[in-house]
Amino acid sequence: MSVKPKQPIALITGANQGIGAAIAKKLAAQNCAVLISYFRLPNHMPPDAPTDKAGQALHDAQRATDASAVVDAIRAAGGQAEMVEIDLAKPENIPTLMNHVETAFGGAPHILVNNAAAWKVDMLRPQATDEDHTQEAYRQHHLFTAASHDFHFAVNSRAAVLLMVELAKRNTSGWGRIINLSTGGAAGFPGEVSYGASKAALESYSRAAAQELGYLGITVNVIVPGPTQTGWITEDLAQDFTQRTALGRVGHPDDIANAVSLLCSEDAAWITGQVIHANGGFR
Repeated sequence: MSVKPKQPIALITGANQGIGAAIAKKLAAQNCAVLISYFRLPNHMPPDAPTDKAGQALHDAQRATDASAVVDAIRAAGGQAEMVEIDLAKPENIPTLMNHVETAFGGAPHILVNNAAAWKVDMLRPQATDEDHTQEAYRQHHLFTAASHDFHFAVNSRAAVLLMVELAKRNTSGWGRIINLSTGGAAGFPGEVSYGASKAALESYSRAAAQELGYLGITVNVIVPGPTQTGWITEDLAQDFTQRTALGRVGHPDDIANAVSLLCSEDAAWITGQVIHANGGFR
């Protein structure tokens, strides 16, 4: 039987804000040494974005910050944390990131949380209909292209899988946890087709990884957050989501961090290959 290390080393990607930041703080509070990776992306919203996308502005602003505030908060609470900015869309950066973990904490990570996500709107329908209130200029700006496909899959599936492979090669402890973050739109996401498809691919890779890495004592699971307030949910959206959620509110980053914490615990040692919806009954 594999034994959890006294101080597990955790790598959390995309943890400079939102859900990733909450996960980093939660695991650090549970005696994990945490390395936070992040990559600051430009604002994805064009100047002619319709008003119903205005809530994205705050979210984009948060994504453009570094992780120093998260690291400082962890250290102030007595935890261990380091950070590195790195572009996961470049395959050559995957071993480099793992090297950062080993340099920072003297060993390979035991826990990998693939939270980083590339996101842009892209859609298949080239023309608006009478019932479609999306601005035509916005639609044309976000048509599906080879570039929009590759932008999503490079980070949301390929990088996550390469990190899983790298962890499996380097973690020789006999104990490991991999948690991948997906989306409720993975089965098909109109208007965000490549984002949804890339997360569906990640879910498939995760189920395969659970089978293939089990002999190493590594469990692999997927968490699907419901609508979670990380800056993008406007008041109108919050009201709609609340009405559609069994527990009567939108999610908070700590809700997802708690689910990750559970899967990293010994209580979850017999859980692997699962896609778990942490959404307050939204689905």
